[in-house]
Amino acid sequence: MRKKLIGQSCRLFFSEDPVKIVRARGQYLYDENGTRYLDCISNVQHVGHCHPAVTKAAAAQMELLNTNSRFLHDNIVHYADRLSASLPDKLCVFYFVNSGSEANDLALRLARQYSQHEDVIVLEHAYHGHLTSLIDISPYKFRKLGGQKEWVHVAPLPDTYRGRYQEDHVDPAQGYADTVKDLIEEVHKKGRKISAFFAESLPSVGGQIILPSGYCQKVAECCQSLTPAKLYVHAAGGVFVADEVQTGFGRVGSHFWGFQLQGEDFCPDIVTMGKPMGNGHPLACVATTQEIAGAFTANGVEYFNTFGGNPVSCAIGLAVLDVLEEENLQGNAYKVGGYLKDLLRGLKAKHAIIGDVRGAGLFVGMELVTDRKERTPATEAAAELVRRLKNEQICISTDGPGENVVKFKPPMCFSAADAELVAEKIDHILTETSCPRQLNGMQTPGLGDNCCS
Repeated sequence: MRKKLIGQSCRLFFSEDPVKIVRARGQYLYDENGTRYLDCISNVQHVGHCHPAVTKAAAAQMELLNTNSRFLHDNIVHYADRLSASLPDKLCVFYFVNSGSEANDLALRLARQYSQHEDVIVLEHAYHGHLTSLIDISPYKFRKLGGQKEWVHVAPLPDTYRGRYQEDHVDPAQGYADTVKDLIEEVHKKGRKISAFFAESLPSVGGQIILPSGYCQKVAECCQSLTPAKLYVHAAGGVFVADEVQTGFGRVGSHFWGFQLQGEDFCPDIVTMGKPMGNGHPLACVATTQEIAGAFTANGVEYFNTFGGNPVSCAIGLAVLDVLEEENLQGNAYKVGGYLKDLLRGLKAKHAIIGDVRGAGLFVGMELVTDRKERTPATEAAAELVRRLKNEQICISTDGPGENVVKFKPPMCFSAADAELVAEKIDHILTETSCPRQLNGMQTPGLGDNCCS
């Protein structure tokens, strides 16, 4: 029935042998036979699948009222007030929408109205959503479709593992920031102007990338001490948009927002948020400054969103914030995420196919390579690992330009015992497949393993 009725581009997880999930709770999924799977994929179900406090809040508000946000209601302003407390003071105006794609599309409109410019700078392999406007600024998509708009400019992904400036570079943050400066100068030579620099605070589709510290601040600001001053985003008249659709709401552990990893002196001009906000309910938001919001209002065109910010959505959003605080899930992300990275780094010392382990909180990537020196993506081996883990009742997936980064973005209630189970199963699978003939082109057996034994 699915093949007949649903568009075939809407792909399933584990498409060769898909799983039919009929219920879920916490970090666990259950199929129609009652088999339990550990969910390492669903960062949308942020505080855990079907959290009782969230479902209770949703049902209670739905029984009472759900209507257009153009009527006065307490929930929308209470929720905006709670969100504002987690953000820098200047990010104090909120627009509620229904998805991360809607949020990023609105951020693009805000940036263009405020700057009165059109062009956008994005990072290589970025993904910002499925609307036409966002496909246009998502190299991950438009590279496959064979077209880059003249107003879109692509900067190198600040990947210190396999990018232009790697971990041994004296200042990778400055190096990558200067690639943006150079790009802006090229744009100006063409007689064009920048409206925005768009970046995920931690690029996910790009391969679970942790941006070098200080990169965002350097990209945003003009170095006035230099003569002549170098043009970065603000000096070029543009705004900095931080896409937090994947990484916000405490996932990075040490901070509530991913952009805060860049330091206290960095604040984006616009922040977009989505997936985790509603714990699976469609809820998203754009936060920005009074100045940018004022320019958007001044265009004379009313903005409204029929469902964005409705009483039920905001009741759910408030419940998610309550659960995050009451169950200290940000603290759990910091503790368990750190433990998971330690376990995976232990596996790296044992298995040569693991080239890098990186992450923050419960946003973790394990990159598989066929050769550590060349850092050649072990794409097939990564796909095989995902397939084998699924057979062990662990749901996980891959990302990155080479589809060789095994990514971990589980619900925030993920436990230390869950981390141990995942590491144990990965170790077992990599040990079993440590022979080069079994690892789809792997050149070196796992360190400490007996090849072909």
